[in-house]
Amino acid sequence: MKYKRILLKLSGESLMGEQEYGISPLMLSQYAREIKEVKEKGCEIAIVIGGGNIFRGLQGVAQGTDRVQGDYMGMLATIINSMALQGELEKQGVRTELLSGLAIEPICKEHSRRRSIEALEEGKVVIIGGGTGNPYFTTDTASSLRAIEIKADVILKGTRVDGVYTADPEKDSKATKYSELSFQEALTKQLKIMDLTAFALCQENNLPIYVFDMNKEGNLQKVVFGEHIGTIIK
Repeated sequence: MKYKRILLKLSGESLMGEQEYGISPLMLSQYAREIKEVKEKGCEIAIVIGGGNIFRGLQGVAQGTDRVQGDYMGMLATIINSMALQGELEKQGVRTELLSGLAIEPICKEHSRRRSIEALEEGKVVIIGGGTGNPYFTTDTASSLRAIEIKADVILKGTRVDGVYTADPEKDSKATKYSELSFQEALTKQLKIMDLTAFALCQENNLPIYVFDMNKEGNLQKVVFGEHIGTIIK
């Protein structure tokens, strides 16, 4: 096993599947199954999910919502997604711990480094919702922060494409894939892998980011066991 403890970052949009909004039961079931398989092989897993399938703070601001209010609404959307994934994992027999940047009793306790690490060491999948608990920060930044706090070996950024490309491969047929990048190369080339705050946190703390296609069954396990199928930034 190449990565013993991972932080898996999922976008809220990935939970939509073929839908235009909300949560696809099929995608939820597939993700839970993939996570369960890796967990059963002995990997310690923490998960951060975005909320863009329900509400995106910056979108709300564009429509006239106050920025701080919009960001808190986005944080609540991430908790809805986290609860959905928790429910599906537990349905499949996986023990979980749901924590959050925002304390919402009786749904979840407030995240702390100690709580997360204890739950991981107890063999639970830890799902951390609520972003950082503060406005003006994205779930990318939350995933970087949580990964550093729990001493994860890597951030696995699950996307719809199989790595980082020179351009958007869904729009440009000539786009080519990078196998490996340094943080500085990614910044120089202005590749939008994560927002700058998240990226800076990873760079300062020497935390690699691995971008891969989460929608292809078996890929999560391949990455954890060292098969190179995506793009690594380190």
